[in-house]
Amino acid sequence: MKQYIEILMCVVVMTTFFLGCASSGMHMSSSLTNVELSSANYRIVARSVSGEAKAGYIFGASFGVGMYAQVVGVARVSGDKALYKTAMDNLWSNFEAKHGNIEGRNLALINVRYDVDALNLIVYTQPILTIQADIIEFMQ
Repeated sequence: MKQYIEILMCVVVMTTFFLGCASSGMHMSSSLTNVELSSANYRIVARSVSGEAKAGYIFGASFGVGMYAQVVGVARVSGDKALYKTAMDNLWSNFEAKHGNIEGRNLALINVRYDVDALNLIVYTQPILTIQADIIEFMQ
């Protein structure tokens, strides 16, 4: 009987390992753009515009280190796995709701801030990512 329980536990652990979900956070890419801000060629259109994203996982843990959200869980049960994309999309949607359409405008995010929070319960974890930024518009 003891051997049967050990085999069953190994099967459960291996199944959890191979079927689990993991996210290592944001994919960092870089681009370099030089913009001249020494003259009055821009105006601040909005301050502290934010967007948020969250996802729920069962049997896992999540934590934030700086601007990275780390998640390990058996299965995602809610939200989107692309937290940074979803938060950025929500930021622009929140901006458009107050300041109009962004199409055709010369906008840029400045003072971008990331905040990562996590709800960790024994059987459920939920990473919460918030992106906040000021938005400037370059004048023609």
